Amino acid sequence: MNTDLNRNDLHRRLERLAAARRLSPAAAVRARFGEIDGANQGVLVSVQLFTTVIPLMILGFGYFHGFAENASPGTLWIRELGLVEPAAGQVRNAFGASSGLRSMWTVLGLAAFLMWGIPMAFTVAGMFAKAWRREQFGMGQRVLRGAVWFVLYLSMLVFRERIAYSSEHPGLIQALLIVVALIPVWAFWSLTPAVLVRDGGRGLRYLILAGLAGVVIDGIIIPLGGRLLFPPVITGWNNFGPIGVAMALFTWCGVIGTGWVITACVAAVLWERLAPAETVVATQTSDPADPGPDPPTRMQP
Repeated sequence: MNTDLNRNDLHRRLERLAAARRLSPAAAVRARFGEIDGANQGVLVSVQLFTTVIPLMILGFGYFHGFAENASPGTLWIRELGLVEPAAGQVRNAFGASSGLRSMWTVLGLAAFLMWGIPMAFTVAGMFAKAWRREQFGMGQRVLRGAVWFVLYLSMLVFRERIAYSSEHPGLIQALLIVVALIPVWAFWSLTPAVLVRDGGRGLRYLILAGLAGVVIDGIIIPLGGRLLFPPVITGWNNFGPIGVAMALFTWCGVIGTGWVITACVAAVLWERLAPAETVVATQTSDPADPGPDPPTRMQP
């Protein structure tokens, strides 16, 4: 009986994979996004980005600039989003000087924000498990893997920033450095499924190719889109002062959060199409809508 169930389960997975592969790539990504309730997933990720990553980016900027009086953390977004006056001045004034951050650069201050990174990693891990149709890890592994993933994410941000903008260069050299800065982005998104997803390291060669989805979406489309959309957004919030800047950043975090969900869906669809069918069906759950419950903490009677 168990053999028949396993055979039927395998047959259902193969049929599901064949049906998914018959769809166009765009249709498959749209279907996966709807399957995992991607809009709500994007909102959850964006809130945690705003409350966790933004403060750490601000603190990191202050540290790397020696908490100087003449350095504003707003430079991060001015540079990333290509802001010009008057929007650049509004952002710069909203953040003030980095010298005011010195008192936060303590073990306790950093730990408070880093601890918030674990729930964020949980959210991203759950979203990836659904997009990749995998059973989630138990609580212990989720904490460990979430911590590793969050460290990888912060490291990627640092490397990307230091490679692209550590010093001023002529236009062509600066453009080349921005392209080179995409390498840490590619490495991060290629490693993300291996860290957060059960059996995520299977089909490693195809995983590296799927990581290109992160390069295109998170490394190219979102930054370029930001340069087009963020200036009018912040202009619209101009009359609200620093709160307006915060709301504009929160809106931008919503774009990034949704982009991450789309990245997970695109990478999953690419991997499923590139990897051998046997590898795909062996790692996925039977029910695409259910990544599986957490393992029980005690034996059931």
